[in-house]
Amino acid sequence: MNSFFKKTRQVLSNRAGFFWLVLFLFWLKTYLAYQNNFTLGVNNTMQQFLLLLNPLPVGLLLIGIGLYFGGKKSYWIEIIVSLIQSTWLFANTLYYREFSDFLSFGIIKSSSSVSNNLGSSILEIIHPTDFLLFLDVVILILMMSFKVIQPDQSRPKRRYGAITSVIAIVLFGINLSLAEGDRSQLLTRTFDNNYIVKYLGVDFFAGYSAYQTHQQTSTRKNANSSDVDKVLDFVNKNRSQPNVSYYGKEKGKNVFIFHLESFQQFLINYKSDGEEVTPNINRFYADQHTMSFDNFFNQVGQGKTSDAETMLETSLYGLPSGSSMTSYGSSNTYQALPAFLDQRGYATASMHGDVGSFWNRDNTYKSWGYQYFFDSAYFDDKDDYNNGYGMKDKIFLKQSAKYLEQLPQPFYAKIITVTNHYPYDLDKQNQSIAKTKTGDKTVDGYVQTAHYLDQAFGEFINYLKKSGLYDDSMIVAYGDHYGISNNHPKALAKLLGKKSVSKYDLAMLEKVPFMIHSNNLQGGVNHTYGGEIDVMPTLMDLLGIKDDDTIQLGNDLLSTNRNQTVAFRNGDFVSPDLSKLGSKVYDNQGKKIDTKKLTAQQKQILKEQQDHTDKSLSMSDKITTGDLLRFYTPQDFNKVDKSQYKYKYSDGIKALKKARREKKSSLIDQNGGKSTQDLYETDAPELKDDDNK
Repeated sequence: MNSFFKKTRQVLSNRAGFFWLVLFLFWLKTYLAYQNNFTLGVNNTMQQFLLLLNPLPVGLLLIGIGLYFGGKKSYWIEIIVSLIQSTWLFANTLYYREFSDFLSFGIIKSSSSVSNNLGSSILEIIHPTDFLLFLDVVILILMMSFKVIQPDQSRPKRRYGAITSVIAIVLFGINLSLAEGDRSQLLTRTFDNNYIVKYLGVDFFAGYSAYQTHQQTSTRKNANSSDVDKVLDFVNKNRSQPNVSYYGKEKGKNVFIFHLESFQQFLINYKSDGEEVTPNINRFYADQHTMSFDNFFNQVGQGKTSDAETMLETSLYGLPSGSSMTSYGSSNTYQALPAFLDQRGYATASMHGDVGSFWNRDNTYKSWGYQYFFDSAYFDDKDDYNNGYGMKDKIFLKQSAKYLEQLPQPFYAKIITVTNHYPYDLDKQNQSIAKTKTGDKTVDGYVQTAHYLDQAFGEFINYLKKSGLYDDSMIVAYGDHYGISNNHPKALAKLLGKKSVSKYDLAMLEKVPFMIHSNNLQGGVNHTYGGEIDVMPTLMDLLGIKDDDTIQLGNDLLSTNRNQTVAFRNGDFVSPDLSKLGSKVYDNQGKKIDTKKLTAQQKQILKEQQDHTDKSLSMSDKITTGDLLRFYTPQDFNKVDKSQYKYKYSDGIKALKKARREKKSSLIDQNGGKSTQDLYETDAPELKDDDNK
């Protein structure tokens, strides 16, 4: 036995032996923290393998620094690296437990939410087992202090350090390649910090967030208040006047924003094998009190849904690459629609059956002024309730009733559905319409998930009618972005009954529905050209909120003197006159025009439209990357104090109960304290199975 301990002691005292011990312990505690302290959503064998792999590249690189030095210094450097990593893991464990997200340098540097929100409850958050993250460091320090380990005093062979560094870089390249294979555009789109940690590691995330913060800080530092003057000059020149027939018509009403995931305009009245795909949405679209827009375009970039939300609620475009919600949502100053309504007595809430950290919603919504965010933590969940991107719509919408009925009125509530999401898979028990037969597997399931979404929408509208909310609300429904991308032209042509689709046809397929319903409104189809950037000013005018000094890049869709140039994120545009797509120009019938044969008038129109598109996108980027709204506040608007919002389940329920006591205007209070949940009817088979059990 003595011989065994002696040999073990010799091995650990050897510089290489000690290095491998520290690396192993570094890897082990990181992996155990992944499994026990975070909810990373590992869904397949590759993700599990990457979870095992990702601590090693950074561990090799950082702990390997010690191999460049000799004597005790080498050993203590490796211990210190492990201590720093343990501290980072510990801090993230506490932050994640409270906010379901990871600490970024942007949050640490530019937000007081960490100290304000976390510091007050730190003793409640800490678990005794959290300190086990430091156990290996304590043991190593004791072994060094009591000379159980005798440092190797020989001259270091720095080539070993160099080899270790090279192996670390190669291993990271393999890690990144495998991660990109399982989740493409992982770093450019940055859906969720959980994804970065799951695929590349919590230590990589630290460096990645530091890089992002540096880039943002340098741009932000160079911005100044004079930049706002240029923005205001552009905005004021392009601001349209409200339509007096509609201004303030919906003042004081509840507002629903119903988010139709991946829902394209061509689905309206579309039939598959003679069967209506979306009969409920079709009826809503054609209702005598619904204003529908048939030339309304999605304008998203890489941020997809997050870009749609950004435009909808801030009248700013998404970024040329990535998502502004994930890159800037935590730190920037915004003047968003929820904040305007909050400051006018509205309760503001967003509901989504996925994790709150997706698209950084749990931080961005605070910047936008949302009082409540009901994410997946607020809903009863079972394995068959989910479809990969959150709760199935029928189940999610039924459960949302218990929060809608508690919101003080008037309220602003955004409902985000997910089932009609790529790759359009739906379990057999929920399929109630046949797939199309284009031969493209990605495309053919689209009608099934769209039909399911339509059924869920119909059930939701029926509940609003039965509960009385339908008559007291303005209901806005919109499609966030395309469902079938331009990469499927043959399948799209088959769906539309065409031989082929042109570039212009594909641009017209970027149309998504936009509908505004209220019993006060005269319905009909409005043919004006517009897009998601125009939603906020449209709703503000309908609600009678003065916006003649706000910074918004869209304009009221109901205005009679509006610019109808619709800018796409890539610099292309469409309009009722001319459209420019790439290097090609088209008339409003989709006919390609030879640019050499353009009339002088057409050339002038084209130039003005291109200038408007370029300046709109450029101004938006400057506002976002320079955080320019910190320099300017409109009249009758107060800067948002993010520290007052907490979305953790216990905090959200507590705030909701307090608001109900103070205002006594919620649906359930108006109903004498009786719940309206039993009025919500759904045919979701999963819930029927639960009832049978």
